[in-house]
This record gives sequence, C-alpha cells and structure tokens, in this order.
Amino acid sequence: MKRNETERETTVTTAVFGSEEMLQSAPTERIPQHSTTPEIAYRMVKDETYAQTQPRLNLATFVTTYMDGYATKLMNDAIAINYIDETEYPRVAVMCAKCINMIANLWNTPEQAKWKTGALGIGSSEACMLGGVAAWQRWKQRRQKEGKPTDKPNFVISSAYQVVWEKFAQLWQIEMRTVPLTKDKLTLCPEDAIKLCDENTICVVPIMGVTWTGLNDDVEALDKALDKYNKETGYDIPIHIDAASGGFILPFLEPEKKWDFRLKWVLSISTSGHKYGLVYPGLGWVVWKDKKYLPDTMSFSVNYLGAEISQVGLNFSRPAAQILGQYYQFIRLGFEGYKAIHSSSIEIAKYLHSAIGKMKPFRNYSPEVNNPLFIWEMKPEYAQKCHWTLYDLQDKLKQSGWMVPAYTMPANIEETTVMRIVVRQGFSRDMADQLLTDIAGAVAELDKLQYPTTTRIAAEKKEKVKGSVFTHTGKGK
Repeated sequence: MKRNETERETTVTTAVFGSEEMLQSAPTERIPQHSTTPEIAYRMVKDETYAQTQPRLNLATFVTTYMDGYATKLMNDAIAINYIDETEYPRVAVMCAKCINMIANLWNTPEQAKWKTGALGIGSSEACMLGGVAAWQRWKQRRQKEGKPTDKPNFVISSAYQVVWEKFAQLWQIEMRTVPLTKDKLTLCPEDAIKLCDENTICVVPIMGVTWTGLNDDVEALDKALDKYNKETGYDIPIHIDAASGGFILPFLEPEKKWDFRLKWVLSISTSGHKYGLVYPGLGWVVWKDKKYLPDTMSFSVNYLGAEISQVGLNFSRPAAQILGQYYQFIRLGFEGYKAIHSSSIEIAKYLHSAIGKMKPFRNYSPEVNNPLFIWEMKPEYAQKCHWTLYDLQDKLKQSGWMVPAYTMPANIEETTVMRIVVRQGFSRDMADQLLTDIAGAVAELDKLQYPTTTRIAAEKKEKVKGSVFTHTGKGK
C-alpha cells in the first residue's frame, strides 16, 4: 500500500525508535520502495552488527582493528578517492610510490633507482599473486627464448600455505608442490623443498609468519640450498617471500636477521599493510629487487582517464584511503613507534605462550614465538581422559566475548587440533590476564562434564576409524 505525503512526512520526522521502519524487519530481498532518513538507515545497519565479537577481543584475525582518530579521519576524508585515477589525484600516486620506497628500503633493497619497483595490492593476497605471476612470466619468457615447452610450470611451498596460493595455482594452472610439515619439521625444510624443484619450477615460496603457526621459514638456509642447486643444474629458480605478517615485524624486531633482499635469490617480497603495517583493510604491498624482475607483460595502460596511465595489478579501480593511512602511520609512528608497538605485542604473546603452556591440559606447539601469534594443543593423555575438545573451549570463550579459533593442522599432521592467539596493537597485559582467567574458568567448567560433548564423540569416532585402540576412558579394548 502506498503512503500519502502526510503519512510520509510524519514517518520521516518521527524519532528513530518511534518510526514505522523500526517496526519492520530489515530489507532482505528487495530494495525498499521508499527512502528514509539517514538516522534511521544508520541505526538499522548499525544494530545488525551488535551481535558480533568486539574487534579487540577477536584474537583470530590478523587485521588491524584500531587506528588513532587522525588516521581514521584522514581515511574517511579519502573514502571517495579512486587511486587508479592518477590524473585527478596525482599526489596519491606519489604518496603510494613513497610508501613503496620506504618498504623496499625496510627490506634492504639494492635497487638504486629513485623510485623503487613495487605495486599496491588490495590485501596481501593480491600482492602474493603479483609476485607469483611475475615469477611465472619470467620463467615462461626464458623458456620461450630457449625453445623449451612452457606448459608445466610449478612452484614449491610448505603445506602450511595460506589459501591464496591454492587460488594462484588453480587460476593460473600452475602446479603447487607442497613440502609436508611434521612434528619434527615445523617449518619449510630447505632440503625437502629442493627435492621438489626441477626445470619447470618458477619459484620457491617461504613464509614469514605462517598463518597456521606463527613461525618463520628459514629463508637464509633455503637461499644457500637453492644457490647450490642452481649452480649444479644451471637452473635459475628464485625465491618469492610471502611475508604477509613477518614483513612488518622482522625489520623492527630482528633487523640483523637475513631473510630479505640481502639474500641472492630473493627477487620479490609481499606483505599485508592491513596486518602489522597497522592500517585498516584492505591493503597489500609487493616489492621486486629490481625493475628487471617485473616483466613488462604485467603492466597495462589506458588513456580514457585523461592521460596515459600504466598499472600493475589484478584489480583496476582501488581505494586510495589505505595509501593515505599507510603513509600517515609511517610519518606518525616512525621506526621507533613501529618497534615499540610490535615489541609490546610480541612480549604479550610470549607471556600468554608461557602461561598457557603451563596449564595442565595444554602444551605449546612450538617452544618459539617468532611473531605476535602462537598455537597450542591438548596433551594426548589429557585429551583421552576428558569429555571435551578445543572446539568446546572455543565456544566457552566466545560466550565471554573472546574469539580464539580452534582448527586442524594441514595435510600430514591434520590429526592435530590446535588453538591460536594473534596479538595485535590494542591488546594489553591486563586483557591478557583477563583472557587467561577466562580460559582457566572455562577449563574448570568443562572438566566437570559427566558425559562427552558432541565434538568429543566425533573425535573418538575419527580415532576409531584410524584404528585407534583407546576408548573414551583411555582403556584398551
């Protein structure tokens, strides 16, 4: 039924919670017939977010959830700016180039050009893909010059890869060869990686800040092994580093550690500006060691925006606000500011790592904390006797507002279930103590259960399928 003008005027001038819209369900299938006031529209959208975990209590995400008021204002002011339109916003393009310079120098680039070679990405996923595509194109062009086939490219990475690499392999039809992790080999084994390489290998991809574990692959050892292999075979296999998390941690906390462009075969590095770069999502960066390692085939030009514009990226239009946010953070925080924030985060991570590792049900997956995140698992002897799993602990903590994920590890060690904590800017020691109190309380409550939970029953069935001989009580059949 159409409302007449008098009814419409009454509705739009009524207080928000006295309005007709607040008596209706939020739109689901069709755009509403009539417009409403900005106050009512804001309140309807805002109210739908109330049931979510508070960002600072979400220890599952790597993404920045806090920036200061000036940074937020600066990014809000630029929300309508399209970075790709360099003719209208030329200073944003310059600002982007400045950020690439700063990141390249942070990673010890040897490139002497005034403007270093890099590209902007909408998150580290796009940055990873650009690094991978560049390696693929270089390999393809080299093979074509040699008159060799180019139909079977592959790359090598540990089984603890982030899903973007699976997408990369599928979308570009490049074989992904994975090096399994084991209880003895918690990170990429250089020797095992070399065994998977051949003339069709476009690159090896070590990870700094593995999503699954928080650990770093040993890039220096890989570089040495690859250098020996390349000399023996005559191949030219390079390294692309997926440094989504570690790229903004290591330069500040371990500047002496050789993992970046100081190593011979490291030709490109990608990172996430919206993780430990401390910028709201989505922002990624990729930098090449030199312009010669970025194939011309990856640069596309258009002239329909008022000038000739060349761009390297999978997406064309992209927000400029994150660029302003990154440049602001570099100026605002400086090297010492980033170092202080990340030092605080990793100290709190180490504190939690130590405290959780001392709790009766748990053991840490690794004795090390490379980055401000870590994982832990249940002790097998404890797991066999209790009536609950880490998934139940996740649920209990969620009731207190915390998001602490439980998940199974990648192939070859998928029988291991772990929990992970990611410590970010804004997570204090006091909050860490509150979390430990809530974990202890949740464990005490779960230990009182008289019957197994559904996740515990499912775990037992899974064990029996694999030929396990223990029952829930731990007694053999």
